Amino acid sequence: MTSNTPAPFTLAHLSDPHLAPLPKPRLIELAGKRVLGYVNWTRNRHKYQRREVLDALVADMKAQAPDHIAVTGDLVNLALEAEFAPARAWLEGVGAPDRVTTIPGNHDAYVRATSHRFGETFAPYLAGDDGGIGFPSVRRRGPLALISLSTAVPTLPLMATGTLGPDQLAALATVLERLAGEDVFRVLLVHHPLKSDARQKRMTDSAALLALLKRHGVELILHGHDHIHSTMWFEGPNGNIPALGVPSASALAHGHYPAAAYNLFRIEKDNAGWRCEQTVRSLGAGFQIGQIKHVRLI
Repeated sequence: MTSNTPAPFTLAHLSDPHLAPLPKPRLIELAGKRVLGYVNWTRNRHKYQRREVLDALVADMKAQAPDHIAVTGDLVNLALEAEFAPARAWLEGVGAPDRVTTIPGNHDAYVRATSHRFGETFAPYLAGDDGGIGFPSVRRRGPLALISLSTAVPTLPLMATGTLGPDQLAALATVLERLAGEDVFRVLLVHHPLKSDARQKRMTDSAALLALLKRHGVELILHGHDHIHSTMWFEGPNGNIPALGVPSASALAHGHYPAAAYNLFRIEKDNAGWRCEQTVRSLGAGFQIGQIKHVRLI
């Protein structure tokens, strides 16, 4: 006898690949904020943002055969013109646009001059099911509704804040109202965490987003930005909503930052409702990737 129960859906989540190596910038490009970013890269970040780490992590993730992959931003570093084509090639190696969804992070909109390049370069990976390029966008994959947001805005030197803005928040309210009556597992993708103690790295209008989620709800929130393992819970209309962050996908462990890792979410529904389990796989000794955590979230 065959079962009518749908097979579990597996969603992989990685973030902040900060693709290396950094192309040599032209002198004219090293103006304003990029000067500090370039100095930071050459003195520090190149030591622990490593392409071989990212390649090992992606190879392991693909071996798990997830049904879909979410990449929550910061594919590039200084948003140099020469960074975008290699980043597109890398993402194509991760998967086709129907199997991979990405959103921008603050480094992808590092300066105003190239803040439009992410949308142009990664359009097939951003577009909603209606074909539109913009935020919020909605992609249906299996039982999931992936809701993509953008907090990527150019900021002043030494600032890494993100902002949704009133237009995106108003459009999100409409999307959430529509999805609330549908039998879907709603996953919100956003680069910045919804709560941060670091003023220079926060989402400036997170309170407005949290108010929307309290009213309309989603089942899961995925973010990047702070390069650490993170699980936070936020109030929704039918209980608390888990929000998960993940370390940089290309990072060697350094300081208080852990080694590269990615999340796998096994999502299914039965008579009792939705069930979501999280598995964390991380870089270990000898560039081996292994499981470090498994927990039921819902």
